[in-house]
Amino acid sequence: MGLVRIDPAGLPFIGGALALGLVAGATISRLLVWPFVALGVIFLFFFRDPHRHVTDGADVVLSPADGRVVVAGPAMPDAAPPGEWQQVSIFLSPMDVHVNRVPASGRVTQVSYRPGRFLPAYHRDAGAANERSEIWIDHGGQMVVARQIVGVLARRVVCRLQPGALVRAGDRYGVMKFGSRMDIFIPPTADMCVKVGDSLRAGETIIAVLH
Repeated sequence: MGLVRIDPAGLPFIGGALALGLVAGATISRLLVWPFVALGVIFLFFFRDPHRHVTDGADVVLSPADGRVVVAGPAMPDAAPPGEWQQVSIFLSPMDVHVNRVPASGRVTQVSYRPGRFLPAYHRDAGAANERSEIWIDHGGQMVVARQIVGVLARRVVCRLQPGALVRAGDRYGVMKFGSRMDIFIPPTADMCVKVGDSLRAGETIIAVLH
């Protein structure tokens, strides 16, 4: 097995922890090195990006995040984009992999960022009130929307896509720093394949099938 990939967004955290440990050890006490080394290991774990066997399928919608389903069904009117949608919301704990993957193949038509509050990611109003980044993917005329939402601990989301990009389901596209939430909005005609309480794996679990 090869080494586990680390998302680039984690490198400043890992390097900063180790650098502080070296400075503290050289100027104060060698014993102070170890707490910072432990912190660096925690950051290594958090920003890990393990290989995934991406599930194939022309019309599948894959989970864009690891975590637990907290909403599965008709979209919440106060959180959804305009129009009719079904919604899947995934809560990520600090123990989950936080690298995000593209939910559906197609062309990215919109990428937006909105500042906001920092309610707990599991809070009902977090999808509409919190800071978030959103991508819209046109899959053969059907839209799939994925929304990265910050939480109490997560104060920044990283989205590496631009409008016009051609993407495949399962591609890496960003990361959410620390505990957070992902909302996915799919057409009402899609067959939903998950329910509240299910545990998902990004790029592997099918959450819906488009028609």
